[in-house]
Amino acid sequence: MKKLRIFIDMDGVIADFDKAKKLLPENKQGRPDLHVDYLYLDYIQGAEEAVEYLNKHHEVFIASTPPWSRIQCWADKRAWLERWFPDLKRKLILTHRKDLLIGDVLIDDSRYRGQPDFKGHWFWFNKDWENKNWKACLEFIKKLENEEI
Repeated sequence: MKKLRIFIDMDGVIADFDKAKKLLPENKQGRPDLHVDYLYLDYIQGAEEAVEYLNKHHEVFIASTPPWSRIQCWADKRAWLERWFPDLKRKLILTHRKDLLIGDVLIDDSRYRGQPDFKGHWFWFNKDWENKNWKACLEFIKKLENEEI
């Protein structure tokens, strides 16, 4: 099995940002990143088991983009990671340019911070839950492990 370097986004991939966004008043939904309390996000279904598998077999990092104007969010993301995924607390990379990361796989739900230009494989963890969920992502990773892609 091939060992991969994998970068995983937080919001929308392992942290349930959409659930928190829906709880905001309507007038704050245009820029939810400016209002969501990152410290108290739930995790996305399937993320805990998937990240555990990936961390056991691969080199895993969390790559997240905090809002520039809310400095406290940078610390909150780190605290959230320690709460839900303590093995990765020292593997957090905060960046607004995901295309600068060097690795084999980027798992991300956004395409606005260089994700399409990532030099490895970009798994677009989007809102099409039929084929872009953690089950589908792990199937994709297992093909890469066996060099089928």
